[in-house]
Amino acid sequence: MHSHVSSTRTMRRVLASAGIVGLALGAAACGSSDGGSGDSGSDSIGVALITKDSTNPFFVAMQKGAKADAGKNGVKLTIGSGEKEGDDAGQIKAIEDAVARGDKGILITPMSTGVNSAIKKARDAGLYVIALDTPPDPADTVDITFATDNRQAGKLIGQWAAAQLGGKPATIALLDLFNDKIVSVDYDRDQGFLEGMGIDVADGKKNGDEAKSGKYSGGDYTIVCNEASLGNETDGVKAMENCLGRSKDINVVYTINEPAAVGAKKALADAGITDAIIVSVDGGCAGVKSVKEGVIGATSQQYPLKMATLGMEAIAKIARGGEKPTTTEGLDFFNTGVALVTDKKADGVESIDTTEATKICWG
Repeated sequence: MHSHVSSTRTMRRVLASAGIVGLALGAAACGSSDGGSGDSGSDSIGVALITKDSTNPFFVAMQKGAKADAGKNGVKLTIGSGEKEGDDAGQIKAIEDAVARGDKGILITPMSTGVNSAIKKARDAGLYVIALDTPPDPADTVDITFATDNRQAGKLIGQWAAAQLGGKPATIALLDLFNDKIVSVDYDRDQGFLEGMGIDVADGKKNGDEAKSGKYSGGDYTIVCNEASLGNETDGVKAMENCLGRSKDINVVYTINEPAAVGAKKALADAGITDAIIVSVDGGCAGVKSVKEGVIGATSQQYPLKMATLGMEAIAKIARGGEKPTTTEGLDFFNTGVALVTDKKADGVESIDTTEATKICWG
């Protein structure tokens, strides 16, 4: 178990890396523009932030953080988004609008490969394009990606879950994002979780092809199901119910994000199961609250505000003749950090508690 000093050092490092404490954040609207309070006129750098939608708390936090920081960098920020998950056309229009305005760069959480050609046209027109959160396919579609190491996020909750079992057999439910699309955030979190549990994965970029039974780091495991939760509470309930229809012995539940975890908890409670270990990824304020209240055992916290503000700073710097950002050593993207959040520490797994996580959560 880590000492108080180690925990404090961890916290300082996370706080320093996140850089998001104490921001007074205003509301962000789709298609809005914020000139900021820094440089103005010809000195102002036009930047477009294009998210998948403007309702998901993760993207709302990203928009708010960028708006709050725009003035510091002399950025004229325009915010756009798709109407909902899957709206390629909405993102394409926002990209085309950024080119037409003469913006210097674009920050985008790319919806799918359907927006790749529009991104290429923007880069051909001289705009510097940074992907946030979601690495595009292929990775070199954009100039660079600023994102969480989702593989590491999955490994942390897998290591924690394995430690909680104390050698008992693991009967596992995997609540993924999709079952009809292949998205890096989906397989990285799922496969990272399995790797953290000490379970051999087959194709590291494919969910569901690992052996359904075998050995994890502490003993025997059985995987009951891979179900799509679509990352929301309602479908999280349905996914968990489908898994429980196959086995009532489930004692470990991996979820793609915290809304899915809350849904899983409801379905388990309805089935009379109260002691299953539930783990997740995101670390929004609602998710941290769920950990504090015991709904989720542990979650991996990511930092969407940092993705947006660092990306905006990078474009402003490049536009003024500065150096371009580089990827994190050993990765094909710039890693914006992750921290395991739990109030039940596990030996050998570095973490912060919910009090610390609340200070740096988003949403």
